[in-house]
Amino acid sequence: MQKLVTKLTYNYIGLLCILGGSGLLSFTAQAQSEIDFSLDLAWDSQYISEGRNNLDDGGIAWAMASINQDNLIIYAALGRGDQSHYIEWNFGVEYALIFAENFEAILGYQRLEFYGAERASDNELFSTLTYSGVEWLIPAISYTYSTEAAGYFIEVSLHSPWEITDNLTVTPYVLQGFDFNYVTEEHNGANHFQFGLELGYQFTDNIYAMAHVNHSIALDDIKQQAKNEQFEDDLDQTYAGVFINWQF
Repeated sequence: MQKLVTKLTYNYIGLLCILGGSGLLSFTAQAQSEIDFSLDLAWDSQYISEGRNNLDDGGIAWAMASINQDNLIIYAALGRGDQSHYIEWNFGVEYALIFAENFEAILGYQRLEFYGAERASDNELFSTLTYSGVEWLIPAISYTYSTEAAGYFIEVSLHSPWEITDNLTVTPYVLQGFDFNYVTEEHNGANHFQFGLELGYQFTDNIYAMAHVNHSIALDDIKQQAKNEQFEDDLDQTYAGVFINWQF
């Protein structure tokens, strides 16, 4: 089951916000002005977003470059299917801030360009709010508004980072997604429930890597869409991926 227009499957900037809140990375709302440039590479075994598989075959590889100055981040990301003919560009800007003790927020905008079976584009406004007052349990809520769909998507998550060694961190998480005319118009509300495990390793002060495995369970929004489209395959999704970040 595919969407006409797909979205970035893994919000790596948002991930860095959550990791930064747990003290694993240094550029979020407490970002240091000397961090000027970052390069990220990532690969997912499937292109899963909003609990749906967006490509007929294979997964997707990502490369992202960003400039960070005084909590302002400007970035460009390129995604390419490893087996399917699909290319996606994301260009965005975001600002991280602390507006209360232990509360960190990201506000941003991104332009999306899609090249595949169909040519499409979109504009998104997004925000993420993270609470880092408890080191081992970090709640976050993310909001994304699409101008193309004239709808929004909300994700509520809990990450629990555990430092196994000074460099190795294991983070189980759970996530609940809600769709409001973002993917479908027929149903609003619970979209999917997802849980997973993230294994992160800080190789040096400037190099961080992560591997993750995730399982997404389809809820009412996805089930209603599958019923309308007479889609009978398994709606739940299991996928894995790797991610590496260099700071210069």
